[in-house]
Amino acid sequence: MANSSIRYGVSLRKRLKSVKAEKQARYRCDVCGKESVKRVGTGVWTCRSCGATYAGGAYSMKTAAGDSFNRIIVQSKKE
Repeated sequence: MANSSIRYGVSLRKRLKSVKAEKQARYRCDVCGKESVKRVGTGVWTCRSCGATYAGGAYSMKTAAGDSFNRIIVQSKKE
């Protein structure tokens, strides 16, 4: 069985499936522009093409908190 850690409940199995998909997906690199950023460890993401390393979420490269923080930084630089 693939989902042996979660036994009961469709909603839990669906949530696990989406988290696994985010974790294993490739993301676009901000430096070289290629879709080759993969998860190395918890919160550590590395571009396989240019070697750039990013800090992000545990299961997704970009988080909602990180996006809002970046927007605050950009707006404070404009003022």
